[in-house]
Amino acid sequence: MVASLRLSLAAAAAAALAVAVALLLPPLAAAQGETTCPADVPRRGAWISVASFGGVGDGRALNTAAFARAVARIERRRARGGALLYVPAGVWLTGPFNLTSHMTLFLARGAVIRATQDTSSWPLIDPLPSYGRGRELPGGRYMSLIHGDGLQDVFITGENGTIDGQGSVWWDMWRKRTLPFTRPHLLELISSTDVIISNVVFQDSPFWNIHPVYCSNVVITNVTVLAPHDSPNTDGIDPDSSSNVCIEDSYISTGDDLISIKSGWDEYGIAFGRPSSGITIRRITGSGPFAGFAVGSETSGGVENVHVEHLNFFGMGVGIHVKTNSGRGGFIRNITVSEVTLNGARYGLRIAGDVGGHPDASYDPSKLPVVDGVTIKNVWGQNIRQAGLVRGIRDSVFSRICLSNVKLYGGDSVGPWKCRAVSGGALDVQPSPCAELTSTSEMSFCTN
Repeated sequence: MVASLRLSLAAAAAAALAVAVALLLPPLAAAQGETTCPADVPRRGAWISVASFGGVGDGRALNTAAFARAVARIERRRARGGALLYVPAGVWLTGPFNLTSHMTLFLARGAVIRATQDTSSWPLIDPLPSYGRGRELPGGRYMSLIHGDGLQDVFITGENGTIDGQGSVWWDMWRKRTLPFTRPHLLELISSTDVIISNVVFQDSPFWNIHPVYCSNVVITNVTVLAPHDSPNTDGIDPDSSSNVCIEDSYISTGDDLISIKSGWDEYGIAFGRPSSGITIRRITGSGPFAGFAVGSETSGGVENVHVEHLNFFGMGVGIHVKTNSGRGGFIRNITVSEVTLNGARYGLRIAGDVGGHPDASYDPSKLPVVDGVTIKNVWGQNIRQAGLVRGIRDSVFSRICLSNVKLYGGDSVGPWKCRAVSGGALDVQPSPCAELTSTSEMSFCTN
């Protein structure tokens, strides 16, 4: 019996070692010829499990302290090449915790990091300087479930394990208007660089799901983001005042915009002055009651140089939505969206200058946004109720708006385009485009 027990323990140790070695190896390269963003998770110099720090994955024990101890060990150890924090199969109930630099958070198959619904245990943090206050309410805001600030070389990946925000308690507080502060995100990284998020399911966030803000060199690939369509403000992925961001090969179905690019709110975003730029989005599938792809409406730091392609949306409120408002300031320029398929939407496209509220009475309504150089091409839609609208601001006309090969069809008929305070061009558009886009000198921008 003793010999048998020793053999069993040896086999278990060997299996654990094999898993650890496999996790430290880099992933296989993408298929030859496939255009993808670089997302190679590096070999780490050390491997630890949250279970080794008192964690219990039974869905009942609270593991906040275990995650904190594990991350602190990674930070103190400073292993060459960083360290991997392994989350085994099981349900790991936890409150919010911080990540550190040079680490990989790895969720094994069957692993669930589940947020506690005890809202009193969530710490408050300062508002973002580009927002000036919590996005929903004045004052601070609740810390995200998984959080990082000023980090470098951080990866969140695995075998399609789940990060579950258990957001229903927060949604109920929002509906009952009993929220004391702005709800937490599921994942927020602030002022961080060299970030990869891949092969993880994000589920039922209290507020926005994935929020990289003031970040650079971010890749988000092969993720699934889920929330009920009636869950309030559960945006999928919101890059915010961030640069060199790639989002690709993901499925998103939530209660708000699937992807929305932001850059600060009114006078606070203008003063902070950090744009979102150099953003690539491709091969996204999803559904939701608001926009599939959006810019704004918080764009006061500016949004520029955005390339979006190969979107497949169904059951949407709006297929593509570019939104801003008087008082925002900033700019939206050099945006290209192409190869889009829509199956069911209230609006195929909206580009509007009257969307979104203001943080306080100190905003300056004379700070008008500049919207220039937005190209929407190769769009095909069916079961569309209203083609869309392109509605600029009287004292800040939206310029060089190009619609090319945009075909939107409905049951009996599709509501016509509505336009004002806009110039640009429209080529091969169905239903027939508004006159503002067919009789201007900017048609050459569209043909080029």
